[in-house]
Amino acid sequence: MGDSTQLTDLPLHEFLERLGSSDPVPGGGSAAALAAAMGAALVAMVAELTIGRPAYAEHEATIRHLRFDALDRRTELLSLAQQDATAYDAVVRARHMPKDLEVERTARTDALQMAMSEAARIPLRAAVVASEVLDLAERIAPIGNRNAASDAGVAAQLAAAGLRGALLNVRINLPYLADDDPFLQSAPIEIARLEGLATAGEQAALAAVDERLVSK
Repeated sequence: MGDSTQLTDLPLHEFLERLGSSDPVPGGGSAAALAAAMGAALVAMVAELTIGRPAYAEHEATIRHLRFDALDRRTELLSLAQQDATAYDAVVRARHMPKDLEVERTARTDALQMAMSEAARIPLRAAVVASEVLDLAERIAPIGNRNAASDAGVAAQLAAAGLRGALLNVRINLPYLADDDPFLQSAPIEIARLEGLATAGEQAALAAVDERLVSK
């Protein structure tokens, strides 16, 4: 980003304007993290609408824990959205470094590889946290306030979208990493694992939501 303004300090309309501009920052990585953060916020909302209700007293302790975990994941995802923007801004700056002299080319290559490494690792962390939000949505869907069942479903879909979007941002940066970077070996395994969680978690959460909507 061209200034020091934090993404989370921007009004929503201004964030969307920046997201839709020709400026590459913020981009899909930040959007993916924020989608998952919205999912986490919805899990917390379902919990708030459930806690203290006599009809759900047997699940009170579990719901309180889910709320705490959702708020924790929301906070981290907001931070990761900013980190993603900062990391890709470093990539852009590295690409604009001078490269006329050999020493300049070496410095540029080193800076670019370091920036690309961060730009790949940050969205992978976002994907992991998004998978945790998806798990929270899956867990709250069958026991939360029935009147908020659809919100649990939206939470699951946002978390799954954020997870998949974050993984796309990992994959697009992998080819730019140094050949000896161990992340090149470990990332594909983790990507496959997380993609499986996205599919299974979303399906399970939505099945629980559907059951509650039908039996309401």
